[in-house]
Amino acid sequence: MRTLYVVTHPEATHHVEGVVGGWHDSQLTPSGVRAAASIAQALRAQIPDGAEVELFSSDLQRTRQTAEKVAALFGMKPILDRRLREKSYGEAEGRPQEWLDKRFVPPPAVGERMEHDAGVAGAETMAAFAQRVYAAMDEILQNPYEHQIVVTHGFALTFVVASWIGMPPESLGHVNFRAPSGSITTLREDDFFHNRQVVSLGDTRHLASTKSG
Repeated sequence: MRTLYVVTHPEATHHVEGVVGGWHDSQLTPSGVRAAASIAQALRAQIPDGAEVELFSSDLQRTRQTAEKVAALFGMKPILDRRLREKSYGEAEGRPQEWLDKRFVPPPAVGERMEHDAGVAGAETMAAFAQRVYAAMDEILQNPYEHQIVVTHGFALTFVVASWIGMPPESLGHVNFRAPSGSITTLREDDFFHNRQVVSLGDTRHLASTKSG
């Protein structure tokens, strides 16, 4: 039985500053740091003592900080992988969200969407974004661990889940699995049929104790 826990990093400075995230290297806010500790505790409670665990993370500060909180409770180091980063928004990164909103060209309702040019210099296409996340997931799933943790970003989670359930890249144009910041998505594959389940998507129950503090 393989279980994959996909964590979306909690609140980061770009959220509260109202600037575009993407590859902009924002950090966790104090609230985000508390949430990361709650994420770590929730994972520690779910994974049996002594179980072999692998931990992967996007290399950006906000995900790395989250992964380090998890790693501390498991006595391990995260494996950093830049392919697990959020979508790149090119020259919009770090600028006010309004700057991007004025220039962003949404994809068409029908037709080619994965190679769509959003009108922002240096921004990734959805095809390039999906390709790198799928490549990272292919390598992660080659490792025979019963428990694996992936710390990534809200938009990137869509392609982590799509890869897990075997969606072909050409079918991704309209796919969006939404999960809140600081959430845990649980994915499981059984040993008999090797069916892959989405056990829970975007669970945030572990954050209840951080909202007042």
